[in-house]
Amino acid sequence: MGEGRLYGVGLGPGDPELVTVKAARLIGEADVIAYHAARHGRSIARSIALPYLRDGQIEELLLYPLTTETTDHPGGYQGALDDFYAGCAGRLAAHLDRGRTVVVLAEGDPLFYGSYMHMHKRLAHRYPTEVVPGVTSVSAASAVLGRPLVERDEVLTVLPGTLPGDVLADRLRDTDSAAVLKLGRTFGKVRDALAEAGRLDDAWYVERATMGAERVAPLKDVDPEGVPYFSLALLASPAERTFVPPPVTAPASGEVSGEVSVVGLGPAGRPWLTPEAQEALAAATDLVGYGPYVDRVPPNPRQTRHRTDNRVEAERARHALELARAGARVAVVSSGDPGVFAMASAVLEAAEDFPGVPVRVVPGLTAAQAVASRAGAPLGHDYCVLSLSDLLKPWDVVAARLTAAARADLVLAIYNPASRSRTWQVAAARDLLLEHRDPATPVVIGRNVGGDGESVTVTTLGELDPGQVDMRCLLIIGSSTTRVTGGGVVYTPRRYP
Repeated sequence: MGEGRLYGVGLGPGDPELVTVKAARLIGEADVIAYHAARHGRSIARSIALPYLRDGQIEELLLYPLTTETTDHPGGYQGALDDFYAGCAGRLAAHLDRGRTVVVLAEGDPLFYGSYMHMHKRLAHRYPTEVVPGVTSVSAASAVLGRPLVERDEVLTVLPGTLPGDVLADRLRDTDSAAVLKLGRTFGKVRDALAEAGRLDDAWYVERATMGAERVAPLKDVDPEGVPYFSLALLASPAERTFVPPPVTAPASGEVSGEVSVVGLGPAGRPWLTPEAQEALAAATDLVGYGPYVDRVPPNPRQTRHRTDNRVEAERARHALELARAGARVAVVSSGDPGVFAMASAVLEAAEDFPGVPVRVVPGLTAAQAVASRAGAPLGHDYCVLSLSDLLKPWDVVAARLTAAARADLVLAIYNPASRSRTWQVAAARDLLLEHRDPATPVVIGRNVGGDGESVTVTTLGELDPGQVDMRCLLIIGSSTTRVTGGGVVYTPRRYP
């Protein structure tokens, strides 16, 4: 293990063909690719770099804890961001200390209003570092307009739209050319400042320069509604009309403030993983869970993975809490939502013996919601969720609840209908429901929805074949009002007769 190397790589304004040759080479050679994103989890930087990524690279998603929201952080907004940057620097340092090459992606130029600079301040004095410049949004806007920014002795001023309106007006009044970035919510203020400075008629609006949704218009004609952050105001050439924080080192494992996050992975696949869940997984030092669920999280050698059998929930929960008490940031993973027949209850129950360990539950898309969406809207009215498993409760309780739900005319979402050792419950449940439901009641069988071999079958309660149902299935039993259209779409009307 040797000393790693850090690169801040500029990607240009959006068109992947405007990535420099050097940037493309470094991205393809890197061991670790890091990129920032807002809480929605979508990274423009990653989308630009995608043609140059290769299989097997480690990805570090650096999710901002907030953008414009308020915060109860004791240090306020800046304190929350400082903690976030310190945590990100620590995560990258863990790779650098192991001799890995780390590339931090940055839209435009890394040191031009870029997120990379916060990593540079905290790491460049500790590791060999190189910044690879990129085409800025200002240059891209000038290019798509086909107008020069400055000529001869003219002065170009670059301003953030977040400045006070009177300051913007003064600066715009006294310069030859100008670019005002960070529009979005500031657009109205910037427009007023241009008008006050007498420059509104000369100003151009450029949105997403060089990207597929590129838009160019006279700024005075632009509707403020819907103006995105990735836009700018440009005054072209008239001829054409520091604070550096102290270094932050990666904390030793024993100094990390430990916690347990019980994370819902959704039914299957990254598209159904929430941004909050992505953030919790990215920040974790340890992953704990049933083996197949842990395997669904992309590997990261910075993290330790603890795979267990499916029937040791209590032991798994205690293990996670013990790790957190020792200082680890633990993500306990569950399929679907962790609070629905999953690990949240087990962890919270065990947490009574670990009073000093914080536990939070990160929700996920449930299997019932996923199957319902594939079928149509069978859960459109009142419904209940039941498990047919009698491992943790007796069958007579299951039967009583099935009967009560059937009498109440509720749609049922049935989890755990069968397994290798439980093969008779589906038929027994069908017979109980038929005592109160018409045999023509619609039934949806969702198997492995979102994964390989997904299938959704629509049948009726009278024709439900238990042989079609296995441990990877979820059943939805309709109510008296549930309907099936001629196209096979199942829905339950919101109005009750």
